[in-house]
Amino acid sequence: MNAQQSNGPRGRPDFLLLILTLLLVGFGLVMVFSASSNYTLASDAFNRDPLYFTKRQLVWIAAGSFLLLVLMNIPYRRFKTGYVLFFIPAMILLALVPFIGEERNGARSWFGIGTLGIQPTEFAKLALVMYLGAVISKKDERFRDFKHGLLPVTLVIGFVCFLIMLQPDLGSAMVTALFAAVILFAGGANMKHLAVLGLSAAVVITAFVSVSMLMNPGAWSYRTERLTSYLNPLEDELGSGYHLVKSLEALGHGGLTGAGFGHSVQKLKYLPFPYNDFIFSVIAEEFGFIGSVIFLLTYLFFIWRGIIIALRCPDPYGTLVGIGIMSMIGIQAIINIGGVIGAIPITGVTLPLISYGGSSIIVTLAGIGLLLSISREYNRVARLEQEQLSRGVRPDAPRFGSAPVRRR
Repeated sequence: MNAQQSNGPRGRPDFLLLILTLLLVGFGLVMVFSASSNYTLASDAFNRDPLYFTKRQLVWIAAGSFLLLVLMNIPYRRFKTGYVLFFIPAMILLALVPFIGEERNGARSWFGIGTLGIQPTEFAKLALVMYLGAVISKKDERFRDFKHGLLPVTLVIGFVCFLIMLQPDLGSAMVTALFAAVILFAGGANMKHLAVLGLSAAVVITAFVSVSMLMNPGAWSYRTERLTSYLNPLEDELGSGYHLVKSLEALGHGGLTGAGFGHSVQKLKYLPFPYNDFIFSVIAEEFGFIGSVIFLLTYLFFIWRGIIIALRCPDPYGTLVGIGIMSMIGIQAIINIGGVIGAIPITGVTLPLISYGGSSIIVTLAGIGLLLSISREYNRVARLEQEQLSRGVRPDAPRFGSAPVRRR
């Protein structure tokens, strides 16, 4: 990009992505209220406040929206080197949480702050996206070399996933590994190298799990039961299959048009964590098949718009970061929804922008802020190109609409 393209006022952010984000966040807040109000109203633990989780979620949304606005107005290229200021603290917190963090629901994944808490894994995901985008774009064609390109990056990814598994949080580790693989693919990694690394990782994980099961079979009984319940939840309807059975009952009760907003039955202390892991079950029960399809199409349109912005970016760094952010959101959404409808085993990950959760909503909105900053650069260069055309000057900007990633 020449000097003329690098200077001048910034372009406008992509308002379509911003509007879609606001729609999803607003809908998520409404559904958190619907899914949690009866639950908290009937419990002294939440002071019988029907707005207990809604008010907290609103605070997290405000914090995330502030970060979105700040990052949207910072040129994204500054993070190509400045990512270190975010990456190192995120990794330190991620390394400490398995040992000094607060245990919740069988995993030591939180740092408690009064009655609130932060989940370092969520911040580590975004930090990893920024790291991979910076390193891969800097290596350029050297990234295709296995020893000096792909292998060092893969070791960092493996280390991050290992720290997440120590908590243990296998669902988040799976999300991290998958979106990292998408970034490696988009960055031009050699497919043979990726296949070798994938096979090696599978062998290592299988050996680790096998040895762990032999040394301590009791520790793996819960995971085995979870897999069994996924294959046949009715076999232990009141035990290991309870979560999935109640989720499927919610989907069935919703039918074609739904029971109506606020009229979910399964959220009344039948469905576990209806405002968090199983919020899509409440959506399906209250809005039915038609409402669920409309929601999913809106979510897909949001993902598609983010990917288009990433591919239109004239800078490989912006493209890789944008693809990483949207794959992080999209893969987690697929795993969450796939679990609650019984398509895959339940992993306990949240539905981005919709589920209750402070760290998740803050990190997701911060990532979208980075994506909006990327869109401003594309719109700025597009405007310069249009101005050149209006003056009769042949534009020298990159061709838009195609990914600036390397082809195999």
